[in-house]
This record gives sequence, structure tokens and C-alpha cells, in this order.
Amino acid sequence: MRRTLILSLFFFFFFITQPCHRLLTHAAGGGSWKFLQKSIGISAMHMQLLNNDRVIMFDRTDFGHSNLSLPNGKCRNDPSDTALKIDCTAHSIEYDVLKNSFRPLMVQTDVWCSSGALMPDGRLVQTGGFNDGEKRIRIFKPCAGTGCDWQEFENGLAARRWYATNHILPDGRQIVIGGRREFNYEYYPKDAASNTYSLPFLVETSDRGVENNLYPFVHLNVDGNLFIFANNRAILLDYAKNKVVKTYPKMPGGDPRCYPSTGSSVLLPLKNLKAAKIDAQVLVCGGAPTGSYIQAVRGKFIKALATCGRITITDPNPQWVMETMPTARVMGDMTLLPNGNVLIINGAASGTAGWEFGRNPVLNPVLYRPDSKLGSRFELQNPTTIPRMYHSTAILLRDGRVLVGGSNPHIYYNFTNVLFPTELSLESFSPSYLDAGSSNLRPKILLPGSQSNLRYGQKLVVSFTVSGRVALDKLSVTMVSPSFTTHSFSMSQRLLVLGSEKVNPLGKLKYSVEVTTPKTGNLAPAGYYLLFVVHQDIPSEGIWVHLQ
Repeated sequence: MRRTLILSLFFFFFFITQPCHRLLTHAAGGGSWKFLQKSIGISAMHMQLLNNDRVIMFDRTDFGHSNLSLPNGKCRNDPSDTALKIDCTAHSIEYDVLKNSFRPLMVQTDVWCSSGALMPDGRLVQTGGFNDGEKRIRIFKPCAGTGCDWQEFENGLAARRWYATNHILPDGRQIVIGGRREFNYEYYPKDAASNTYSLPFLVETSDRGVENNLYPFVHLNVDGNLFIFANNRAILLDYAKNKVVKTYPKMPGGDPRCYPSTGSSVLLPLKNLKAAKIDAQVLVCGGAPTGSYIQAVRGKFIKALATCGRITITDPNPQWVMETMPTARVMGDMTLLPNGNVLIINGAASGTAGWEFGRNPVLNPVLYRPDSKLGSRFELQNPTTIPRMYHSTAILLRDGRVLVGGSNPHIYYNFTNVLFPTELSLESFSPSYLDAGSSNLRPKILLPGSQSNLRYGQKLVVSFTVSGRVALDKLSVTMVSPSFTTHSFSMSQRLLVLGSEKVNPLGKLKYSVEVTTPKTGNLAPAGYYLLFVVHQDIPSEGIWVHLQ
């Protein structure tokens, strides 16, 4: 009995004096988790959903051997690699959402901390990386079978792009902005001059020795200009004229929000798309206080930021409105859900991004309801059991779940003798709108069919069924662009609320709703979108549509 008591006291004092191992959880609201894969062989550092319901994931080539072999005896031979010159393991996969299966893909050069976006035809164009990958363009074209793989193009970029941000533009090109020690931007495909264009704003927002302006938050405004947030400041850039057309107030508090302080940002849902003036709002949440990175290097892990800033970027005199999350969070991902709410997920409660610099994993996601009153917009959700730290990711799937993977706070694949082992698993978070109790409110889309082509400004009739009683005044149609997600930012992510201009009953449990598609590429660049019918905050399963 005495021995048991002594052991109990030992373990009690051991755990309360080990703050680095503490997992931050609180009483929670809703949502549920499902474990999908114990190991996909790689850590899902980068993710992109394609229009065939497959997700491309990759980490980096200089981690050493992954836990997934390349097929048919293939090996990557890279004399420039800093870990392995010859590597017969994969560092990229294609994950089939519908089958919950995956297969290895082959990247030739280092994709670490790279960027990307989908082209209007559905191809993933992925840019830059580290070492011999810093000027590479890599293209993945979706295919029905298992024969598609990465294609690489040497010197496809004019400048080295490591920690850069991409965004699809209204004309179908991609813009690639910034990167470590690159204070400029360029285009893919390259323009006639094949030049880079200077962006002094990136110089102005760079903290000496830390930077805090890497992976800048970039959102396409409704006027066709780009909202660019770096460190704690933002501008509106007319990229065509290489001219700053608006400078926004500094975010209150002055703390940095970009890598390595690593908060996150979303463009909130765009509504009233037929109005003469459309408001656009940006939300920036979390991050790390000034000096956190230097302190983490010295072994001191400062509490992360719990604040969010929200700003209407289309206002003549825009001002930040500050809000407070239920928990502090650095390295969190922000994912737009089909009903217009925002899921804040992954990350840590103290420290910063970088090798071994995060502490106190935040296991509970938070739901943010943009349309609720100030002070009542956040709701804590049920926790996962898996810490998702540096290099974790989250993306929206067509069925409304959020796919979560990654976490590798180490230079190599370390599975033992570390605070937070390299994480090769995949899991999904199902928001409460997927609860069985909501099934009678959940619409099911009948028409249009998946992969339908849409035009700008088109009158679109969407027919659907609902098994329960329909509240016609609480019905809308939304379109969500699939984002390229890495390092806590989802590039090219946007959601458009098409509204419900006219609703008709078509018979027992069957209805149609008439909407108008976005009128210009400034509102919605051409490409593939997920279209949902949302009824009383409960979305249908999405269908793929192609806006062109």
C-alpha cells in the first residue's frame, strides 16, 4: 500500500512539473473525430484537394528515408540532397478520399516549405522549395487511374521561392509572392518579360534575423486587387501596375502574425454578389508575441496570442476590430466550412513555428461564426488525441469533413525520444452539422450533376431533396474553392454565398432553388469549386462544378 502511494505521488509530481508534455483541452462543444490512417508513410506538410476527390500531400525530400517505398524499384537520384543522394522512398502521396487509400508519388527535388495553387483546368501547379527545389515548377494533372505523377521543370521560376505564397488570379495565372530574402513577386505562366517585380512592403515588414513576413497572407479582393498581410501590416496591391493603392492600419497590439510567428487568415464569405457594392472582410487569428522566436531559441516558450483581428478591406476608412479566442494558438489552420463558419484547428498554446519551438498542443478546434454578435462568435469543439504541431495541415473535403494530417517539428523523421514524434497519421474532424441528429435537415443535391460547367453570371437552378420540413428562408447555395494548405495558411481559399433568389417545391420532399453564379473573375477566379446547398446551417454533400 505504501509503495503504491509513493508511486502515485511520484507520478503526480512528475507530470505536473512537465509542462512541455501538457495537452491543452477544455470543456468542449461539438464535432467528432475519426482516425483514418495510422501511417501514410510521410508527414502531410502540404495538402491540395483535386476535383477527383483525391488529395496530393508531400513533406520534403531531405528528411531521410520515409516509411513508404517508391513503386517498382524506383529511386530518386539527387546529388544535391542534403540527407540522401539516392532515396528509394516516397515523399509525396495521392490520397483517395472515397476509398481511404493512398499511393506513393515521386518528387525529384526538395519541396520543403513550398507553395502552390490549382490552375483553372484543375492542374496543381506547385512552386519552389528548398535547395535544388527553390526555382522548380512541378505540375500534377489529375487522372482517373493510377498512372499520373509529378512533372518537374527546372528553372521554371525567375527567383528562389522558399516560404512564398501563391494565389490564382482572375485571368487564370498564378502570382507567387515573396519567400525568404525575396522581396518581390512573379507569375506562372511567366509573362513576356519573365521578370520579378519589386515589392518594398516585404522589406518594410521584415524583422531583422526573424523576418515574420514569410508565407504572407494573400487574398483576392472583390475589386481585383490583392490584400497582402505580412508581419502586422497590410496593403492593397494593384499587381498589374505594381502599385500599392491602399495601406491599412497596423493590427492593434503590434505583434507579428506571419511565419515564424504563424497565425492564420481567411477571407470571410462573400455575400450579396449582385449588389453594386460587395463587402469583403478578412480575419487574422493567433500568432506569437514579438520576440517569441528568439526566446524559443533560448529555451523559453512564451504564451501564444489569443486575439483575432477582423477588418472590412473594402471600406473607405477600414479599422481592425479585435476579438479573443477561447484559447491562445500559434500554428493553427483556418478552414472555411460550407455553411460559412470558420474552423480553427491544430497548433500550440505557446512557443512559435520552427524546429522544436512549439509547446502545449491545442487539441480542441474552435468554431467561429462570422454572423453572430461580437463576443459570442467562438465555440470550443471536441478534442483530438493527436498533437498537431509544426508542419500540420487541414483541408475541407467534399462531404463536409475536414481532413487533418501532418506534424513534424524535427529536422528528420523522429518517432522516439522527442517531445512530439513525427506524425504520419490522418484523421478527420466532422463538424456538428454532420451529426446523425441533423440528417432530416440535410439536403441532397439532385441537379446539376457533378463536374457541370458553369458560366459567369449564369442563372442556375439547383434541385435537391430534404427529408424533413424545409425552412425556405434559411436556405442558401455556397461555392468553396479547394485551397493549397501549408504552414497554417490556405492559399486561394474563398467561399461565395450565392443566396437563394427563388425556391420552388417540386413534389414530395423535392425542391429547387434558383441562384446566379458570380459575375466576374474578381469574385471567383475560373476553376473548380465545391457547390453546396445549405439548409438551417446544415450543408449537403458538395458537388464539383467548373466555373469558366
